[in-house]
Amino acid sequence: MKKKRTGKIYLAVCLILGMLMMPAGQLKVQAAEVIATVEGTVMSGTTSELLLLSTKEGKMEIKLDSSTDTSGCKILLPDYKVSVSVSHGSDGYLHAVKITSNTQTAGVSVDTSSAATVAGTIGKKTTGDVLYVNTPQGEMQIKLDSTTDMSGCKILMVGESYTIVCARGSDAYMHAISISSGVAANVASSLTPAPAGTITEPTTSVTGTVKKSTKENLLYLATSGGEMQIVIDNYTDSRSGMVLTPDRSLTVSVYRGSDAYMHAAVITGVKTAFTAATIDTSSPATVTGTVGSKSTENVLFLNTPQGEMELKLDAVNSVTNLKVLVTDKKVTVTCARGSDAYMHALTITGA
Repeated sequence: MKKKRTGKIYLAVCLILGMLMMPAGQLKVQAAEVIATVEGTVMSGTTSELLLLSTKEGKMEIKLDSSTDTSGCKILLPDYKVSVSVSHGSDGYLHAVKITSNTQTAGVSVDTSSAATVAGTIGKKTTGDVLYVNTPQGEMQIKLDSTTDMSGCKILMVGESYTIVCARGSDAYMHAISISSGVAANVASSLTPAPAGTITEPTTSVTGTVKKSTKENLLYLATSGGEMQIVIDNYTDSRSGMVLTPDRSLTVSVYRGSDAYMHAAVITGVKTAFTAATIDTSSPATVTGTVGSKSTENVLFLNTPQGEMELKLDAVNSVTNLKVLVTDKKVTVTCARGSDAYMHALTITGA
């Protein structure tokens, strides 16, 4: 009997010593051992530290770690279906080892030739595959596809900021081509055409008001020092000031060109912040007309054969075939109605 007891004690001591001598890395592997795989939908309130999952058995709280494998699913948005393999943590929580998803989106043709880049925060209204993105220009609805490149972010979730490259789809929605975490420093405040290149000449800033004689390629600016004629070309960055109608206040960064004219490097207009409206992009309308002289950076007054239209410019996602909007310029605009009863311009194309 004594021999048996001595043998058991000896075995227990060896086991304890073996565990103490085991490398930390091996203990970590055992702690992350998968004990179950659960399926459910992501719930509102999910954060970068805690996944709230609605399952058939009820609500689960699963910790997210830096080691969580999200290569099979980077989307943790409300109502998104996911499968999570979990392990027991020493803190009493279940911890996510790997997250995957088999969610597929319907195939839609996307015009990637007119892609635009936007920066903003994923809003609380986001559900499933439709992102509600809060940007400086207002709220945008952008769809996620199975082909969306998300290599630039670890996880996509509500309340976080991202830079999104998007383009118009055949279903009239904007579709995400790629998504990156954070806000890229070079994303401008609106989506008008980017300049053809970088200006290397020294520049100086001038402030004034637009004169009536302004054309698409030549800005007449009334300043305190007199009237200036400033060339607008492919290198002009007009993304923060594209409406050049009479009496608009502007700040223009200028430089002297090889043709002895002053050229515009950057045009900045005055824009008033709007309260974001929900825009119904499911059935956009297309109208053609000419730019009215009352147009501002906030509202485009469009003269059409049926009369004058007021189109808010807070949701414009692409501008093609033009650099600036001047009085009497002919344009075609796709627009949709917002919850504020206004029509909102979505795209603007120069004639």
